[in-house]
Amino acid sequence: MNRAVARFSPLQQRARSTALFLLLVLLPLAAPACEKTLRWDDDPPFSMQLPNGEIGGIYVDINRAALARLGCQARLVKLPWARALKELENGRLDVLPGAFRKPEREVYAYFSGKVLSSSRNILFMRQDALVRWPVRHLQELKDTPFRLGAQTNVSYGDDYQQLMSQPAFAARVSFNASRHNLWLMIDKHRIDGLIADESSGAYELKQLGLSERIRPTAVVVSSEAAEVAFSKETTSEAFVRHYADALRQLVGDGSYARIRHSYLGQ
Repeated sequence: MNRAVARFSPLQQRARSTALFLLLVLLPLAAPACEKTLRWDDDPPFSMQLPNGEIGGIYVDINRAALARLGCQARLVKLPWARALKELENGRLDVLPGAFRKPEREVYAYFSGKVLSSSRNILFMRQDALVRWPVRHLQELKDTPFRLGAQTNVSYGDDYQQLMSQPAFAARVSFNASRHNLWLMIDKHRIDGLIADESSGAYELKQLGLSERIRPTAVVVSSEAAEVAFSKETTSEAFVRHYADALRQLVGDGSYARIRHSYLGQ
């Protein structure tokens, strides 16, 4: 059986070729590469704006690298901690580094597992408060007039939770979304101390010129390793498993150690 063969004029062939070319060029725009929103805030050395204006930090750099290994691009979103948790729950934030696994968070988030090294949360005090209360354990402050500062919706460990169950102690705790504001409150004698990551606290106090007036104490509040949390609204369990594998590779090949050293010198 004879089949009709479509014939195109030179003009039609040129138009057809142009249409095919445009389709190939515009296809990547119609189907963008994997993109994940990644939280950052003024939380050095984990996330911060660098002197050159770019955003960096230990968590930013290592999670960018993990996303890149999965063929994904990070879109950075600046959010305070409490807001970041809510955005993660609502599916408007994909990736939240530095999170501790808690039952109420597992309702809306997957967790990477403890891949990265742990960092200690310790108690910092104003110098005169440290002389007045030379404690070695947080629980020793229970029956004192010590005034603690805490960030909103931040988990500080079991000792802190036990103290917060005491109404008299809880009434003396001042909450603020910004750790920067809490350091200033200590310096102004509005509170006496603050729990913070050991590295973050030392870095921030140096930047604020408060290293001589506010000092780290021997009180280790928690030393649990944080995880990376992912919104269940936007991320699959399979993706999280691959992400955790990518993080382990970055630890194993020395990338994580090099990133930490670039910010901490250790």
